[in-house]
Amino acid sequence: MDRMRRGLFAIAIALAAAVTPATAAPHQARSAPTVQSERLWLGSAWYPEQWPEEAWEQDLILMKRHGANVVRIGEFAWARMEPEEGRIDLDWLARAVALARKHGLKVVLCTPTNTPPAWLTTRYPDTLRIDGAGVQLGHGGRRQFSIASPRYREFSRKIVAAMAERFGRDPDVIGWQIDNEYTDESYDPAARAAWGAWLKARFGTLDALNAAWTTQYWSQTYSDWTQVPFNDRPGNPGWMLELKRFITATWVDFQKNQLDAIRARARNGQFVTTNLGGLGWANRFDRYAINRDLDMASWDNYVGTGHLEPYRNGATHDLARGWKRRNFWVMEAQPGFVNWAGVSNILDRGETRAMAWHMVGHGADAVLWWQWRPALNGQEQYHGSLLGPDGAPLPFYAEAAELGRDFAKASPDVAGTQPVSQVAILQDYDSRWAIDFQLHHRDYDQIKLLLDYYRPLKDRLGAVDIVEAAGPLDGYRIAFAPSLNLITEAMATRLSAWVRGGGHLVLGPRSGMKDAYNRLTVQRQPGPLAELLGGRVEQFYALDEQVPVTDAAGGATARIWAEQLSVKAPDTQVLMRYGAANGWLDGEPAAITRAVGEGRITYLGTMLDEVAMRRFVEGQMQAAGVAMLDRLPEGVERMTRTGKDREITILVNHGKTPRTIALPTPLRDVLKGGTVSEVALGAYGVAVLGTRRR
Repeated sequence: MDRMRRGLFAIAIALAAAVTPATAAPHQARSAPTVQSERLWLGSAWYPEQWPEEAWEQDLILMKRHGANVVRIGEFAWARMEPEEGRIDLDWLARAVALARKHGLKVVLCTPTNTPPAWLTTRYPDTLRIDGAGVQLGHGGRRQFSIASPRYREFSRKIVAAMAERFGRDPDVIGWQIDNEYTDESYDPAARAAWGAWLKARFGTLDALNAAWTTQYWSQTYSDWTQVPFNDRPGNPGWMLELKRFITATWVDFQKNQLDAIRARARNGQFVTTNLGGLGWANRFDRYAINRDLDMASWDNYVGTGHLEPYRNGATHDLARGWKRRNFWVMEAQPGFVNWAGVSNILDRGETRAMAWHMVGHGADAVLWWQWRPALNGQEQYHGSLLGPDGAPLPFYAEAAELGRDFAKASPDVAGTQPVSQVAILQDYDSRWAIDFQLHHRDYDQIKLLLDYYRPLKDRLGAVDIVEAAGPLDGYRIAFAPSLNLITEAMATRLSAWVRGGGHLVLGPRSGMKDAYNRLTVQRQPGPLAELLGGRVEQFYALDEQVPVTDAAGGATARIWAEQLSVKAPDTQVLMRYGAANGWLDGEPAAITRAVGEGRITYLGTMLDEVAMRRFVEGQMQAAGVAMLDRLPEGVERMTRTGKDREITILVNHGKTPRTIALPTPLRDVLKGGTVSEVALGAYGVAVLGTRRR
């Protein structure tokens, strides 16, 4: 067996041994190194390979001058690190790290595998990605490699091992970033072979696969493993879901190839992460699975066109914090503007500073700008930066320096704290995929639905957790599951025990329609939770017009989706009913609830207008005994972070209208000093307030 075939066999075995999210409880990786959260970190992505070495020191002087304490290096520099096959040159990188040390900057090293050198992809075309249409990519961009290619894995491991051997015990290298913004899967022959191995491991026999996917439909029954499709076109929902799980496992294995090389050589204090892109909510693969083996989560936070949407952006930070249920890093933040949006406008003066504190308020321990200085050529010439191509500061540099002063003042108070909540929103990639495969209504947007729940929660709480539905719920009084479409028996057993023990579970529309293989359940919705609910969904309806709804507090409006509920247990109560609609819904229950054991389960079968949704969510929190904070003026966001002996409150005015906030108790002003009873926030104003707890 030749070397490449041996590599392919190893990948297939690794994927075959992988356990998918549908069959395994989530687990935590090793304890994260404390270096990631010992202070607030501020820095940039720096590309010394693009500039003459005599220009490096001035770059680092200006970084330190604006308050940076970390710099990120190496992610696109493979051609400089290995200019020809087998000749690895890391001396220039060592000089860059040493110069960063001289100026008091720690370093995050990035593995360069997102951009393979031209000698590699031209000499070994089998390493190139083939897209879903069967087109092989060429050189000149990025992410043109196949994540399943055994040859690419081998070259990747070699360069990463060389880096880790050189820098794995360097005290000034505090962490590693693997690759850059995982995005595209490949449909090349190596990936196809791994797909076959995956299916055999998952199902064992073709009879089991055919049964799981109900392949009698449209004569899809398979009599040979090679007959199973492998492409990105729509098809059988069971096949589509399994393909997503396979793509996830392939990325996890691609990552593990580098992770193992680093950990075999690196000191324990260095963290390992990867920066996930796609504006956070992208779902090409399961991001909980990606993060399980890593020490911390990190992601890249961009606005693009327009201005920050605090609720959506805040929820995305909370999603990222939930990937590992701990604080995270923002590895890329836009320094004013981007180059790829429809209108790449700059954020208003002061808005980026406010956005950075918004990140910290939601659990970020680091903000790193992308990028420090624009390359003279290349696809991202026009992207925002702190310096111009001449190496001199741009106007945004002054705002970055203000944030640097902020972080220096606040770091002793904020470091070691994190957002803590009694309320969770449950999120599940299997369910998201299942609904997105078959929307049934073109306007059914799961992220907008999640935000319908999130906004009223955020208005009344200092922190909201967004966590994996398959994970533990200890410590939460109430959990909202807006789109839990796929509920397995194991998940239902765990959720039922949590409810009986005192938890309050609120299910949204389309809950419990599917099983682990994306089949319709033989029970009516919410599937295996119907008995606990003491009620069920009789029928679902995509709405072409709005429908009135009534509850104890008054009228409401339903839109997009409505489910006709029924009560099956004598102690199940109706909370809402539909008004005159399509005849099928008239007078039927729209929301029902039941107390079970020490807790409660509630089902809301529709999407409500904003006022009614706020009333519903606050009512559920009140019933669960959640303490709610007073609402703040429009545009002002409150975020809390808690430590062993202190609580930090961060207030951000996301608007241009000045606001004054009266505090319920005097608090210490961390940025300005002294104790204050009210806070005046100008346009994009920020206040960081602290209190010690006994």
